[in-house]
Order: sequence, then structure tokens, then C-alpha cells
Amino acid sequence: MKTISSVVEEYIKKKPFLQSALAQGIINLTSLSRIVKPEIEEQLGKDVRNGAIVMALKRLSDDLEFRATHKIIKVLKNIGEITVRSSLTDYTFLASDTILTQQAKLLEEIHSNQDVFYTSSRGVNEMNIVISNLMDDTVERLFKMERCTQKANNLSSITVKLPSENVSVPGIYYFIFQRLAWEGIVLYEVISTTNEFTIIVNDEQVDIAFKTIKDLKTL
Repeated sequence: MKTISSVVEEYIKKKPFLQSALAQGIINLTSLSRIVKPEIEEQLGKDVRNGAIVMALKRLSDDLEFRATHKIIKVLKNIGEITVRSSLTDYTFLASDTILTQQAKLLEEIHSNQDVFYTSSRGVNEMNIVISNLMDDTVERLFKMERCTQKANNLSSITVKLPSENVSVPGIYYFIFQRLAWEGIVLYEVISTTNEFTIIVNDEQVDIAFKTIKDLKTL
């Protein structure tokens, strides 16, 4: 049986930005109740008092699930080194029987130049390479027989060192990417290891992306 509390909770969970704002206590619950009331009534099939919705919102904002935000902030305050690299190119190739061989040849050529930025990931049907643009000619020579489905220039990377606790606190990446989304930042790629992640963004947005991540330390 549906209750006011369960319907309100379901509504809020479908709106992540609203959920975060509610957790931080920056929303007027009375005003919010008026906005959500029509949908809550539709779900329940009956009239609902604003006061009942306000109480459900209050309980939800105090719930343990929302208090987890404080654990996330505690981890983010301990973000380590943030490294920015520019002049990158992002290639996407369709997976093939020969592409790993060409990738091995590329790695041999990169090995002699320690200043080159390089990262690669492989999905079921695609392989992605992000590399310093001084290697563009090399990539295009080695992969000329592969099918390139996308190439993006003028990109930068931001690599963030996370504290080891990040693996035991849910929602770390959600919180970071939500902040970046609020700023309208487009992520070309996201590459992660256990305690580190890298985002690839357009050169024009790298400054605001860097500031957004850096400011997480002061939440």
C-alpha cells in the first residue's frame, strides 16, 4: 500500500539535484510541498494536505541515507594532488582482432618519451585512446587500418588523487560528477583506478572544472 512518505521518497529519488539540495537543508519545505503536491495526489489517488507532505520531506531529509552526504564531504576534504594536462586528443576505435597489436606498437613508441600523456580503455565494442597531440601522427599511422568512429581535439585532463576511504563510502563519484554537471561541464571521458580518477574535458572548460573539483575541499 502506498503511503505519503513512500511516494514522496520515490519522487525525490528521481531528482538527484533536488535530493542533494534537500540533504543540505537549503530548500523551503513548505514551498516544495506545494510544487510536488499535484504529483503526490495523483500517485495516491486522493487529496493530501501540504502539512503531511512537509512532514514526509522533513523525515526524509533527516534520514540516514541523506546524512551519508556528510561522510562524502569528509572524504572530499582530503582530496590529494590534482594534476592538469593539456593539448590532448581523444580517439575512439571499433574493436578488432588487430587493434591490440597496434596498441602495443604505440606503447613502444611512447616508452621513449616520458612527457607523453597516454591512457586507454576498452569496452565490448570500442577502444578509446587519449594521448598528447604531439603523437597524433603516430596514432593515425599505426591505426590507419582501424575504424576510427570519433576524434576530438583541444582537450585537457584533470587527474584527482582520492583518499583510500573512497572505496568504502558510497556516492563519492556521484557527488563529484553532480557538481560538474551543475557547472555545465561536458565530460568526454572518465578513467578511474582504485584511488584516482581522470576526467577529459574541452580546453575551454578546464579552468572551471579544476575550480569545481578544488572547491570540494572547502565544502
